[in-house]
Amino acid sequence: MSLAVQKALVLAVTALFLGGCNPFSSAGPMMDEYVKRVARVLELNPELSELPSASTLPRRRDRQLTVPELEMGMLDFLSLYGCELQYVVGEKNSVMGRVMQPLNRLRYELRFIRAGEECLPEVTREGVKESLEEAIASKKETLPMVLWNATWGVEEMESLFTLAQGDYPVAAEGNPVSDLAIDANRLKRLTRQLLNGDLSPSLESVGAIQQRWQAEHRAGQLINSARLLAARLEDASALLEQRIEGRPLCLGGQSNNQSDIVQNMFFSVYIERIQPYVSNIIRARNQLIGPLSDLAAMQEEVMPAAFRQWYRYHLDEQAEASLWFRLDQAIARHTRLWQTLLEQCGLRPGA
Repeated sequence: MSLAVQKALVLAVTALFLGGCNPFSSAGPMMDEYVKRVARVLELNPELSELPSASTLPRRRDRQLTVPELEMGMLDFLSLYGCELQYVVGEKNSVMGRVMQPLNRLRYELRFIRAGEECLPEVTREGVKESLEEAIASKKETLPMVLWNATWGVEEMESLFTLAQGDYPVAAEGNPVSDLAIDANRLKRLTRQLLNGDLSPSLESVGAIQQRWQAEHRAGQLINSARLLAARLEDASALLEQRIEGRPLCLGGQSNNQSDIVQNMFFSVYIERIQPYVSNIIRARNQLIGPLSDLAAMQEEVMPAAFRQWYRYHLDEQAEASLWFRLDQAIARHTRLWQTLLEQCGLRPGA
């Protein structure tokens, strides 16, 4: 092995070792280190609390709704010969049609309604027209249930919300949720149209959206990071509060050596490291979790009970018992306590 190759290997191993020792390279070690540094500069003992709970999506069988099947007699089916609806119903009655995936089921229901409405003027046989009108009305009535299954009832949604892929990255390139956010808003608009009775939107893009869900895990990562940030900011806030209520950091508003150390840590760690990550999580929350929460909320009328509790905690930012509400409160409290502590020394940020 040449000397140049040996040097390259040493540099590579050294870089790997140093990277592995850098607590700010990933979210968990970074937030733990932050609490420890706050404790150190305040001359207190750090305590790391348990992370808030979180759970995966409810099981698919608990998320999916049972949609009533429409029974059409063979005589009625044959009497529709010549209409597009005949072929639509024929596809559903095939072997493949009986085991439709949720998205294909939604496609079928929309095709049935459209074909049925186009066929109505051609139906003249007594009783058949009334039966077809009843069938179309029944399909429209159950469409929200089919739509729910095609959004929240699909397997791909489980990949998007898995908690097994760690935290949201600390130093991600670009915007990791950009495409997912565009998808979520597109699906939200499509869902609103369908629920409002506009059955014209194409479902062509939905398959690609769900494929992206299968490959991405950002929603689950955001939930993991929200848990982490809420816990560690609360831990650090407890230390700040303890020092504020105890021995003053400064007397008479005059800075000292310790306050200089605290201020330096505040800027070099909190402002430069922690705050940007918090901002990234909130921005990604607004871009991705927000429209997904809206997507669930607009379908609340058919939302399964097993899903409702999960939704309130993991998605609903306004619910006081939700994870996101807790994070918002933790951020606000932490900011306020830092301002109060530094104000003792005439160092209040922004003053």
